[in-house]
Amino acid sequence: MKFLVTGSAGLVGSQVVKDLVQQNHTVYSCYNKTKPIDGIITPLNLSDKNQIIQTLEEIKPDRIIHLAAMTGVDLCETEQELATTINTKSTEIIAKQAAKNNIFFLYVSTDYVFNGIDGMKKESDSPNPLGFYGKSKLGGELALNKLASNWCIARTSTPFGIHPTKKSFPLWIKENLDAKKEIPVLVDQFTTPTYVPNLSKMLIEIATRQINGIIHVSGATRISRYDLAELIAGKFNLDKNLLIPTKIDTMNWKAQRPKDSSLNTSLASENLNEQPQKIEKSLELFINELNSN
Repeated sequence: MKFLVTGSAGLVGSQVVKDLVQQNHTVYSCYNKTKPIDGIITPLNLSDKNQIIQTLEEIKPDRIIHLAAMTGVDLCETEQELATTINTKSTEIIAKQAAKNNIFFLYVSTDYVFNGIDGMKKESDSPNPLGFYGKSKLGGELALNKLASNWCIARTSTPFGIHPTKKSFPLWIKENLDAKKEIPVLVDQFTTPTYVPNLSKMLIEIATRQINGIIHVSGATRISRYDLAELIAGKFNLDKNLLIPTKIDTMNWKAQRPKDSSLNTSLASENLNEQPQKIEKSLELFINELNSN
């Protein structure tokens, strides 16, 4: 099968491409600045409508997995026009091309489309983002909703894993505690952290099987940042006293973050062979991966 993956040098994209290549699919790894390692390396500037259309017309993929996004939450708040171009408009362009050519389109979205007043959100719950990052990603979702075509919106939450340049939360905690540094960690921000290899397998299954509609593909455990940090410290036998309990309202951020953006993954558990993992299992696999690298 022929796949086109955007954002293929990122934390999630690099894993998706690697897994697809291992499954003997033909994979076009699209990137803008950082070159991916695996797949057929394909430059793609999401600000360039003509390049997007031309690339899709030339490659004619069977499946598109659209992971590329402007994910800096504060940056999206200050650079709203760019965030709209990357997160909303490019998604709409790709979606229209996919619909025109009958290509299955998997758009990877975020838990930040919800306001975080209450968590464990289901697919049927109405999005109401707080910040512009969530608004721009929701704009991409709405672009798909307008098209009666073969698509899926897969929302995820706090992806973590191992990557040459992207440092995810568990590694940040470990490195700071290793260095005996005190770190502020939020006690009142809850998510459903997602181990990237687990997420990659779920996304590939959705794309391969052409599962339609909206589906939440995150970890299966709702947990606060602080409790997760404590769990990580315990796994590595590091000093939990260096973790400073901090409230979200004291953070000097440009953009508001949702307090509880945890996702309910019942639908994924019922429909996917690759099951959303509980945090204990995910951390165990993450540590094994870290030790083997």
